Amino acid sequence: MNKRSNLLSGKDDAQLVASCLAAEEGAWEELHARYRRKVFNIAFQFVGKFDEAEDLTQEIFIKVFRALDRFDAEGNFQQWLIRISKNHSIDHYRRRRKDRELLLEGSLQLELTPSKTRNPYRSLELNERAEMFKRALAHLPPILKSCLTMRELQGLSYQEIAAKLDVPEGTVKSRINRARSEMNRLVGKMRQGG
Repeated sequence: MNKRSNLLSGKDDAQLVASCLAAEEGAWEELHARYRRKVFNIAFQFVGKFDEAEDLTQEIFIKVFRALDRFDAEGNFQQWLIRISKNHSIDHYRRRRKDRELLLEGSLQLELTPSKTRNPYRSLELNERAEMFKRALAHLPPILKSCLTMRELQGLSYQEIAAKLDVPEGTVKSRINRARSEMNRLVGKMRQGG
């Protein structure tokens, strides 16, 4: 470690932010090194995938860098950084969920829309299948329905569902397996005319 790095590592957060704003060499790298793991952990909690968390971490640090001049030197930098990290991660999560819902809605619409080249019997079969799925989903107990909806329609990970419901991940997996089994049973019963 060189002398400049030693000097920077001895500074508190507010001094380091001031050094960044003064474009002091190595100041941003020191600040980044100090908080990279903490920001990554926040991002990972929201996305659950290493690569995606890495990308989100970089986005957060870019946002922080651009907002450094708005940091109140009297405030707590770590709390400020955590707030930005969580807010950006929540925004990312919402965008991703909305994109998934639009994609699912669009693909379902395409699947259910009869085309000139598609066999009309196939279209009828797809419509019937979608209707059976909706009816079966409506008959699931609420807790199983919410777990299955979060997993299959919203694309949430088991970890994200567990956090939302405040239950162990194993409980979520068990509920989703039960929901799938119950859906299969209900759809089978509907096909038999029950």
